Amino acid sequence: MSDTETLGTIRELAARPSGRLPRPRSRGFLATVRKQKWLYIMSLPTVIGLLLFSYLPMYGIVVAFQRFNLVLGFWKSPWVGLMHFQNFFADPYFFRLIRNTFLLSFWSMVFGFPAPILLALLLNEVRSSFFRRLTQGVSYLPHFISSVVIVGIMYELVSYDGPVNNLLGLMGLDPVNFRLDARWFRPLYVISGLWQGVGWSSIVYLAAIAGIDQELYEAGRIDGCNRAGLMWHVTLPGIAPTIVVLLILRISSLLSVGFEKVYLMYSPPVYETADVIATYVFRRGIEEGNYGYASAVGLFNSVVGFLLLYGANRLSRRVSDYSLW
Repeated sequence: MSDTETLGTIRELAARPSGRLPRPRSRGFLATVRKQKWLYIMSLPTVIGLLLFSYLPMYGIVVAFQRFNLVLGFWKSPWVGLMHFQNFFADPYFFRLIRNTFLLSFWSMVFGFPAPILLALLLNEVRSSFFRRLTQGVSYLPHFISSVVIVGIMYELVSYDGPVNNLLGLMGLDPVNFRLDARWFRPLYVISGLWQGVGWSSIVYLAAIAGIDQELYEAGRIDGCNRAGLMWHVTLPGIAPTIVVLLILRISSLLSVGFEKVYLMYSPPVYETADVIATYVFRRGIEEGNYGYASAVGLFNSVVGFLLLYGANRLSRRVSDYSLW
C-alpha cells in the first residue's frame, strides 16, 4: 500500500465515529456460482433427488384432509377438513395405539440406546486385535439378516417345544406359549432388536472414539488415571456430542415403531400389546382402502415426532453445549 493510500485510510477511520473499516461487498450469487460451478454441477443429482423423492411427495399431505378417491385424484376428491383427525382421536383404539407405540419405542430406547455405547467402550479397551475384530464381526452380523429371518429364528427358539421351553422344563417350570401371550410381545421385540442392532449401532461410537486426541489419554495417565478413569474422564466426554445428537434423534422417534418387524410378530391374540400406529395405518389404509384416514394418522405421527425433536433439541441446548441446531 502506498503512502497516499495509507493516509487516505487513516483519514477515513478518523472520520468514522466507530473507527471501523467499511464492510467489503459480498460476492453476488451468480458470481459465486460461476466461480464454483463444478461443485454446483456435482450437487445437482442430490438436489434433484431430494426434490423428486422428499419434497414433491409432500403434496400428498392433502389426502389427510380429503375423502380421497383414486379415480378423482388429488384435485377432485372432496375436502373434509379435520374430520379424519377427529375420527382418529375419537377412535376406541386411539389410546391403545399411542400406549403400545410409545412403550415399544421407549423400552427399545432404554435398553437399546446405551448398549452400543457400552459395547464400543469395551471394544476400545480390548488389546487383542484378533479378538476385537472377531467380536465386531459377530456383533455386526445380525444387522445384515432380514427381519423375516430374525423373527423366524426367534420364534423357533421360543416355540412351545423349542430350546427355551425345554430349558424351562428342566428347571421344573411350565412351558410358555410366547407367540400367543401378549405379555411377552414387548420383551421379545426389545431383545430381538437389541440382538440385531447393537453391533451395527456401535460403529458410530467406535468412529467417535477413534477421533479422540491421544494426548488426552497420555495426560490422564500422567495424572494417575487407570483404564476405568480414562474411560470415564476422557473417552465418554470425547464422544458426548455424538451421544447427545443420536439421543435427540432417538427421542424424536418415540412414536415411530418400524412396521415390518411388528407385522411379522403380531397376531390377533397379542393385539392388546402389539398393535401400533404403523400397523393400524396399514390396516385402515391398505386393507380397507381408507387412504384419507390413514394419511391423517400418519401426519399426526409425523407432527408429534417433529415436536419431540424440537423439544429434545431445546432441552439439550439448555442443559448442555450440544444440539442439532
